[in-house]
Amino acid sequence: MSVRIVIDSASDITLQRADELHLDFMPLKTIFGEEEYLDGITITHEQFYEKLIECGTIPTTSQIPPYEFEKKFKEIREAGDTAVVITLSSLLSGTYQSAVIASGDYEDCICPVDSLNVSIGLQNLILYAVRLREQGLSAREIAAELERVRDKVVVLAVIDTLEYLKQGGRISKTAAWAGTMLAIKPVISVIKGEVVILGKARGSKNGNNMLMQNVKESGGIDFSMPYCLGYTGLDDTLLQKYIRDSAVLWEGKADHLPITTIGSTIGTHAGPGAIGVSFFHL
Repeated sequence: MSVRIVIDSASDITLQRADELHLDFMPLKTIFGEEEYLDGITITHEQFYEKLIECGTIPTTSQIPPYEFEKKFKEIREAGDTAVVITLSSLLSGTYQSAVIASGDYEDCICPVDSLNVSIGLQNLILYAVRLREQGLSAREIAAELERVRDKVVVLAVIDTLEYLKQGGRISKTAAWAGTMLAIKPVISVIKGEVVILGKARGSKNGNNMLMQNVKESGGIDFSMPYCLGYTGLDDTLLQKYIRDSAVLWEGKADHLPITTIGSTIGTHAGPGAIGVSFFHL
């Protein structure tokens, strides 16, 4: 009997990486008009941003329905395995509720966990679960530990453009125009499962400084736990600048900085050029 870890694509762990870590990967849908794609399977992060930039329309994302989870749970039970299911925040998607509904007849072998996070924050929780599995913990023990530590996960990001927040109706055209004229860069976080704006910086340099300040104010990075940096778009130029600007946070503490691309769940609203960091605080 094996302990399996079921994840969704909002973690921004690629299908290839999921296979390497022996994770069961389940995609959300990314929808451009009439075209539907399975996130991370029939559309890559790179293809998503190419399409986002080219088509000029804001896509939508769709949760994983209960019947998809039920098929997976049936497979797990028939294999004689157990599983912990780690989803993006229940306050951002109905995916967790789908997993709970589907697990009703599988309570003996399935343990759903609401990460109260998304993207690289969710990813760090999953990587911690992998570590716990390697230590021999059961699915139920892993689920309990994830619920104990999930509030320690910090996600901080700077958005480079207000255009996609405007197109998605998150801010008004007037606010977007004024913000663009003033080079406003919102600094966001995920707190208690919801995306919140922590502040608004003038220009990229001030955005990076605000990001660094919020890292320090969070209590600092626990380098014994998973941590990650991420970026939206087709290149990591802005992220590399942030890494140079924030060298004091990493030098002598991290052998390398794990970097991932941030996919459609966040990219739909942030657009290209956003950068983020996630870690467990001390």
